[in-house]
Amino acid sequence: MRFPNLIEGRLIQRENRFRAAVEVSGQMASAHVANSGRLRELLTPGRRVWLADGASSRPGSPRKTAYDLVLVECEGALVSIDARVPNRLFAEALAPTWWVGGEARLVPEARRGASRLDFRLARGDRSAWVEVKSVTLARDRVALFPDAPTARGRRHLEALAQAAAQGDEAAVVFIVQRGDAESFSPNAEADPAFAQRLAEVAAQGVAVRAFRCAVSLWEITLAHEIPIRWPARSL
Repeated sequence: MRFPNLIEGRLIQRENRFRAAVEVSGQMASAHVANSGRLRELLTPGRRVWLADGASSRPGSPRKTAYDLVLVECEGALVSIDARVPNRLFAEALAPTWWVGGEARLVPEARRGASRLDFRLARGDRSAWVEVKSVTLARDRVALFPDAPTARGRRHLEALAQAAAQGDEAAVVFIVQRGDAESFSPNAEADPAFAQRLAEVAAQGVAVRAFRCAVSLWEITLAHEIPIRWPARSL
């Protein structure tokens, strides 16, 4: 996935969930943050950031911010923080190869009962339900999700477990939007209930997979799959 021409800036502060104050060429401006996560380790004042011009990214749409916040530099690594990117990467790079021997029909925002999951893949009488999670947090080269308690994430796990119990394939795919992680672990410190439930649904037939990205100032691509490290109390 290619980025538009990015502009270097400096983060002043995150003003609310979807808006940040930035400095660009010595001038103060506002930037849209397309991520409702806490991002406390990333969005700290003074960090170098890269921005897309808001007018060019969504021409003709009314908006209150001049830029879109795209990348943050953290300990020498570029981190993509747009939570919409992982779904695009899955659809473009993973969905076509999900099953060997032919492409599946991809249905985004697929409803299953009372739940809505990111994707349903269908081919013949086979169905696979997939929830994609954006991961931006990493410590000691271990990618972590979530960065805050997520009741919504637990509901997604329940829907996937129900699908697996009824004979469909089900998977949760963690897309790590940075290149410095060597493994993935559910973040039991931030949300022990999610970590425990993830381990349980994995034992019930839900596939748990994680992929690291390669991130540059020009593009973000899926690099390769990384192993899952389970916290001891989640086993």
